Amino acid sequence: MDVLILGGHGKVALLLAPLLVARGDTVDSVIRNPEQADAVRASGANPIVADIESLSTDALADLIHGHHAVVWSAGAGGGDPQRTYAVDKDAAIRSIDAAEHAGVRRYVMVSYFGSDLNHGVEAGSGFFPYAEAKAAADTYLRASDLSWTVVSPSTLTLEAPTGRIDAAASTSGSVSRADVAGVIAAVLANPTTAGRTIRFNSGETEIAAAVAR
Repeated sequence: MDVLILGGHGKVALLLAPLLVARGDTVDSVIRNPEQADAVRASGANPIVADIESLSTDALADLIHGHHAVVWSAGAGGGDPQRTYAVDKDAAIRSIDAAEHAGVRRYVMVSYFGSDLNHGVEAGSGFFPYAEAKAAADTYLRASDLSWTVVSPSTLTLEAPTGRIDAAASTSGSVSRADVAGVIAAVLANPTTAGRTIRFNSGETEIAAAVAR
């Protein structure tokens, strides 16, 4: 499989790329800063320098064309509400349209556990722009014609991978970024995960079995 990761220098993306490469996939990772290229190469991925915040839908389609799957792992990183909306909502939505235009149907969105149009985050909270942006992008993806999966982990940690999750939890807990990478890899390998939102914490069920349920 030829996989394009948008947001290729993120912590999850850098953990995902080696998993995909190890099983024989080819990975292109899109980064905004050329100084991040060496870190991406070290993960086994091919760095592509492009600013997805400013790329048009057509330019994104050119970037996506020829791949088998797209993984959205990009984000503004909080802090600036205007940029949060520009990246986490607007650019994400353009990438969904671009995947459709490029004929690349498999699309995995990395979101968060509480993402929902009725997220309940107070308007005055610093988290509100992110909650609004992610809910809008996730909802748009679900309404698309793509073969989509929304991967929605709980609070992220830097702990070592366990290879096990709880994908039946009703409340958010925590999970390692390494296990999030494992979930994305498992989702890409399992076509039956298309059309599903997978919310999960760290747990006791082996990842491949958990996402297959």
